[in-house]
Amino acid sequence: MPVNSFEDYPMSWKPDKKQLVTPLYQSIASLLEYDILNGYLAPNTKLPPQRELADYLDVNLSTVTRAFKICEVKGLIYAVTGRGTFVTPNIKNAIFMADSDENKNVIEMGIIKPLDHTNSFVAQAIKSIAAKDYLENLLDYRHPLGMPYHRMAAKKWMQRFNMDVSIENIAITSGGQNSFSLILMALFHPGDKIAVDIYTYPNFMELAKMLKIQLIPIEGDELGINPERLDAVCKTNSLQGIYLSPSCNNPTAVTMNMNRRKEIAEVINKHGLILIEDDVYSFLAPDGYFPISHFVPEKFVYILSIAKSLSSGIRVAFVAYANQFTEKITYGIFNLNVKTSALNAEIVTELINTGAAEQIVKKKQKISQERNQIYQKYFQINHQYENPISYFRWIPLHKEWQLNQFEHFALTRGIHVYHSHRFLVKKEESPQFIRISLTSPKDSDELEKGLCILKRFLLESDEVMY
Repeated sequence: MPVNSFEDYPMSWKPDKKQLVTPLYQSIASLLEYDILNGYLAPNTKLPPQRELADYLDVNLSTVTRAFKICEVKGLIYAVTGRGTFVTPNIKNAIFMADSDENKNVIEMGIIKPLDHTNSFVAQAIKSIAAKDYLENLLDYRHPLGMPYHRMAAKKWMQRFNMDVSIENIAITSGGQNSFSLILMALFHPGDKIAVDIYTYPNFMELAKMLKIQLIPIEGDELGINPERLDAVCKTNSLQGIYLSPSCNNPTAVTMNMNRRKEIAEVINKHGLILIEDDVYSFLAPDGYFPISHFVPEKFVYILSIAKSLSSGIRVAFVAYANQFTEKITYGIFNLNVKTSALNAEIVTELINTGAAEQIVKKKQKISQERNQIYQKYFQINHQYENPISYFRWIPLHKEWQLNQFEHFALTRGIHVYHSHRFLVKKEESPQFIRISLTSPKDSDELEKGLCILKRFLLESDEVMY
């Protein structure tokens, strides 16, 4: 096909032919890598067929094939037999939703979808609010920290999980991720160090990297971060904070028991660390458990997002904080958020005050319990401290895998899962795992199908001991 015929031909990627130098395959690979890493090619973009791209560039097909292979080895792209070559989703570590028609036939077990078919409760709350005569009052800039009765509902919901603070120490933010951004920018500075689990939430890692805050991984055991190890690291490093998700750690699914929470609190108090407690999975913790924040009243920031417990689309989180952080957090909210949507906060308040929130939680707990029972037909829960009704599971691998290799092979078999490289704070030799979501398949039948495919794949590869 003549090159000129491509002048107005639609292609998802048209590299500048004038930039090509020898060796051509390396030059094409470099241009593709640059466009992916700099955001010119979105995750899951389907690349032009290799033969079509070769014709456009007026090079041999083998040249394009070699270029694609370089980028595939780097984890930048992946090929699916019969469907084409695609830009890898989430080139960095961050995990987010990326709609793609190309993945409609893949069983989603990577992203944690929080059983949003309970949104019928949320829809009903919205209908009720729409009929109220004060609706217009929710649509202005007033009350940047949250309207007083919204903060009262936040206090009530926190009390449900044994976190009791004054409404003067509560603010409403636009979801958990917004809360992390706010806290890191308001209370920390570039160069500060924050202790984390060896495997931790990828989006927190990426946010810290953007803000030039260093994360210090702390060795742990079956209960989570080891307090003795944390104490030792604090003695040799100038740490400013610690990030923990004790109710159901993402990705390991470990629930930290009360003794360990108190031991960690002692180290936090001893070294004056700022605790960032992410309690998004508080509704999965056993009754009677107290947040670590309860034991460090002078040094805590407690984040209670409703994304997993109530509704992922209503971007609201409740943030509680020690008195000494009030001024900085208030300043941060004024300058970062202006305010969180009062309409969204009203929806959550309606759910809490009418009892619908409790109904949603109970329904989600029941479904998650049922899905964990299905999981145990195929795999074992490895440790007694893993949350028995976790939305996700952490499966050990025996064989070492390259960066995106495991995810790619799983995808070719029709399932989307995440390898532990995404959650590893320091990219060094470490035990490898996969994290699978039990709540993302649309129903129990699809979950069972996905688990069956995964187990067969792992058995074929002889990587997990059952």
